[in-house]
Amino acid sequence: MSQPPPLQGGPTDKERKYDRQLRLWAAAGQAALESSNILLVNSGSGTVGVETLKNLVLPGIGQFTIADDAVVEDADLGVNFFLDQSSLGKSRAECTTDYLLELNPEVAGEWYPKSPGALDLQALLSTATPYTIILYTLPLPAETIQAIEDYGRAHSIPLIAIRSVGFYGYFRISLPGVFPVVDTHPDETSTADLRLLTPWPELSQFAQELTKDIGDLDNHLHGHLPLVAILLHYLEVWKQGHDGAIPTAYADKTAFRKLVSEGMRTDNAEGGEENFEEAVGAVMKHVTVQSLPSSLREVFEYDNTKKACDTDIWHQDNILTSWQTKSAFWIIAEAVSQFYQSHGQLPVTGGLPDMKAQSSVYIQLQNIYKSKARQDVAEVLRIAQGLAGDVVINSTEVEQFCKNARFIKLINSAQDSPNIEDIVGNELSQDEIAAIAGPEMQSSLISLYLALSLAPNTLAPSAEAMQTAIYTQAPALQGHERTQQVTEEIARAAGGEIHNISAALGGMVAQEVIKVVTQQYIPVDNTCIFDGIESRCQRKRSHIFCLDCTTRFCLSGQDRQAHVPCPACETQLSSPDDAVIANLKPSEAYRTSILSGLSPSIIMECAGRALSFWAYQTTQNIYYQKYLYKTLTEKYATLSSRLEQTVSDANAQIETLQRKIDALTTENDSSRKKNEEIARAYKEKNRQLLQTQELHDKLRHTVEIGHIQRAATDAIDSRFQQQQQQSSRHFAPQQPGAYHNANRPGSVSGFRGHATGVDQERASSGGFRGSLIDTGSGPWARDNSASGPASNGAATFQRFGARGVMDGERGLGIGHAPNSAERRRYHDLGGVGKHIGGFSSGIKVSQPMGTSGLQRTADGFVGIRNI
Repeated sequence: MSQPPPLQGGPTDKERKYDRQLRLWAAAGQAALESSNILLVNSGSGTVGVETLKNLVLPGIGQFTIADDAVVEDADLGVNFFLDQSSLGKSRAECTTDYLLELNPEVAGEWYPKSPGALDLQALLSTATPYTIILYTLPLPAETIQAIEDYGRAHSIPLIAIRSVGFYGYFRISLPGVFPVVDTHPDETSTADLRLLTPWPELSQFAQELTKDIGDLDNHLHGHLPLVAILLHYLEVWKQGHDGAIPTAYADKTAFRKLVSEGMRTDNAEGGEENFEEAVGAVMKHVTVQSLPSSLREVFEYDNTKKACDTDIWHQDNILTSWQTKSAFWIIAEAVSQFYQSHGQLPVTGGLPDMKAQSSVYIQLQNIYKSKARQDVAEVLRIAQGLAGDVVINSTEVEQFCKNARFIKLINSAQDSPNIEDIVGNELSQDEIAAIAGPEMQSSLISLYLALSLAPNTLAPSAEAMQTAIYTQAPALQGHERTQQVTEEIARAAGGEIHNISAALGGMVAQEVIKVVTQQYIPVDNTCIFDGIESRCQRKRSHIFCLDCTTRFCLSGQDRQAHVPCPACETQLSSPDDAVIANLKPSEAYRTSILSGLSPSIIMECAGRALSFWAYQTTQNIYYQKYLYKTLTEKYATLSSRLEQTVSDANAQIETLQRKIDALTTENDSSRKKNEEIARAYKEKNRQLLQTQELHDKLRHTVEIGHIQRAATDAIDSRFQQQQQQSSRHFAPQQPGAYHNANRPGSVSGFRGHATGVDQERASSGGFRGSLIDTGSGPWARDNSASGPASNGAATFQRFGARGVMDGERGLGIGHAPNSAERRRYHDLGGVGKHIGGFSSGIKVSQPMGTSGLQRTADGFVGIRNI
């Protein structure tokens, strides 16, 4: 079934297909894409290059060529979505080309080499049509890279080198010389140029007709006057009251806003008028004096001697042509510069912002601005054609230049780049700030770039090899922890790619390719480093200095030398406006005049950049305050720790001392108890000592008495010896007979002793005091026992308990152990078998006794006479 034809005036199939991207770069950008011819020199895993082409085929580039001599292997299937199992063993360039062409049939694709073998890039570059841009993925042999760079310089072709390893990657854009970007796509609100202070006659007449008898207009017409007519009317009123002067100072603009607001009617249903509110709000933005933007001044002041040598990319009828056509940019720039010198202002852009007005009035006003823009473009074109000579100048190019003149960006890639050591030093200083600031400020990626870029010919260099190369180029990175981590991570990847990282990096590269091909938007200048782990790239930073440092380093003023480096980052400050002195406390007049006369777009741009710089300085101040906070917190924590340690030590010492006190108290109590016990024991011992002493005294007394008794005995013995012959009474031995019969001697009452021939008178009366017993062979002979039984046989003395007792005194009885004197007497008195009977002594010895008191018989002792 055939498709119905498109509606008359409706979008074409291509417009419907590319609708969204046409809103970004319009038909001119799409035409530039469709006329482009892109070459990809693929190597390694090849994933990032194919992903880049995917994002270029989808928006509709003209054609592409893949130069890749690799054969599909199993490893390729895991990282490249444009290969499958059927691709194994085939040319990787051929397989990926076929799958890419399926995405967009309107794109043409080629692959090379056609036959198996090594890639002959020189042959490809020499026979093919010049390419719009060349992409090449690293690593590549050194001779291949050199051939690509030589071809790019010879044909003024932009080159983009890409490398993706593991989680890291980067791409570097090499633009041919000076690369101007005309259509930078600024904010639409900043492109409006109403020319209120310098209106041309048609605009002034149109405003006067609308505001004639403005006080007599009905509410509807009064409320639908466009803001341009309102501001032009009240500017005339202001000039009449201020001798033709315009409100440029801030105070004047404030008064002018008040004048405009007083003209608003408030007696209507809305209580005000929206168009007047818009006019009051547009005073500060549009009632300004036009000035030349710095970016355009850089284009105008660019060295004319280099313009003929620079082969800048420029489009004519959307097709890249010869060197002369490419230099048309400088011809048009020179024409616009002459226009500005002639009129004191740039060509009118022709844009008109939205505003409240009647549709017919708004269309008339829009046509006035567009008509003036066309007139200015025609004038610039005439000037350019007069300068071009044989070069054909396209009116579309002139119109595009005039429309975007205030926002043209000139990327000068040919200028001398700073030394790598200076870059590393700057990045390390930023790392120090980042380390102090914390995670809010990201560290530099310079180590990542060096690790990937210093080995462009090696697929999987070791960590040691990368570190050696880095330290050779940048000795300041010796021992840098980040460098060691990055090199180890890259070495761990072993040259392999991760598909999602390569896809993200390929998308970024494709975006930059579109910017370069369409010459719209501002592309990356030089290098972009991508950290897939942290998902970030690096950004540019600014610096601020005090006046003393500014003077010391000659950063501003007449003493400043050309290309003086920034003291902070070593960036060459070549432009006069790279370093300026700003008064941080400006006067009221300075505030009024500093931006006066500038267009709203410039004011907004200046304000935006100033706010960005203020935000940066505020961020740096926050980082510094965080650093102070961190430092003070650490000091506080250290002091707190020391205080806690001191308190802990003091408490420990107090506890130790308290324990010692408790121990000493306990010891004191124990000692006191022991002392009391000792005191009690001492008292007891004293008592016992007294008792012992008393006993000792008694015993001593007893012993003394014994001694006295023995002395008395000795005296008596002596006396007995003296009186032995004189004694009248003798003891006689007992006659034999039974000891236990009735005639037993001593059986009478009061018997105290026993002797032979005892005095019966004394024995019966109990006066017998003692006796000496003859223990010889008589019947009373004593046996070996003191208590043995008596027998009826031969009389023997079995038991003799005679004892003399007188007046309670102890006498010496038979059981008394004899002392030396007694033993001596024993021998003297009879020898063996003689025993001494006991007697009591109550005798006071006054003189020694002789032996006369003893009576001795032939058989031994027979008795003792009581003296």
